[in-house]
Amino acid sequence: MSEILNSVNQRTQLVGENRLELLLFKLNSKQRFGINVFKVREVLQCPPLTSMPKLNALVRGIAHIRGQTISVIDMSLATGGRKIEDLSTAFIIIAEYNSSVQGFLVGSVERIINTNWASIMPPPKGSGRASYLTAVTEIENELIEILDVEKILNEISPVNTDLSADFETTIDTSEDKTEKIIFIADDSSVARNQVKKALSALGLNIELAKNGLEALERLKEIAAETGDVTDKVGVLVSDIEMPEMDGYTLTAEIRNTPELKKLHVILHTSLSGVFNQAMVQKVGADDFIAKFHPDELASSVQKWFGND
Repeated sequence: MSEILNSVNQRTQLVGENRLELLLFKLNSKQRFGINVFKVREVLQCPPLTSMPKLNALVRGIAHIRGQTISVIDMSLATGGRKIEDLSTAFIIIAEYNSSVQGFLVGSVERIINTNWASIMPPPKGSGRASYLTAVTEIENELIEILDVEKILNEISPVNTDLSADFETTIDTSEDKTEKIIFIADDSSVARNQVKKALSALGLNIELAKNGLEALERLKEIAAETGDVTDKVGVLVSDIEMPEMDGYTLTAEIRNTPELKKLHVILHTSLSGVFNQAMVQKVGADDFIAKFHPDELASSVQKWFGND
């Protein structure tokens, strides 16, 4: 228990400093990719995989690991490349996204590097794999690509973005809608559209941003028009992992800016666990919602929207 608490304390010190750790890996070429260490449970040599009928073509098989059955996704196939042939030399990254555990089959795993979200940039337009990237960064004069895992997972098992019939009966459609907006910040185009679709049922205006820095600049523009951002924005729904500025740093900046500090912030993320709960408390977010539960997200928005 003491080791876990020490780890929590060490990692919460990164909050507000816009830093992250990336696990570097390769697929079928020399190109290096990165995944946030917070997502990773463990890395292991590829175990024997069990083939099952009607598996998605991107899923190479099922692995039985520590009493748990895990689908193993070929990340090269998933991003339009050729499949990883030699499983005897391949690795599996066991990761948790959206409250579920997946195995990502990769060619090799290298090392963990510590970097800064400010050096993580949106992918260049026109790059071959651009549709599967959320960000890129440069390490040792080499471009590191960060994959849009949420898009890959959604292609394998599409997320349901509809509110339940029971929840929809709780939406008050009789009263006039406020002019205030819901502001959404997420670097994944798939995730942004998922959130927008789920919250559109509330009948409120929605504005989108692709990362924390873009969101902060836009919120300051809005605040400059009225003196207080809450005059026009009811609530911010923000992802945590975003290039240039992450959701933790965005929240901390909002709390430290007088014309923004009253804005209600909901952190909406595929990250989960005790680390994130500790971080949410430190930066002063109002709520933490794990992706993707439409009713829970909409309920939180209704709770905080216009709640002064």
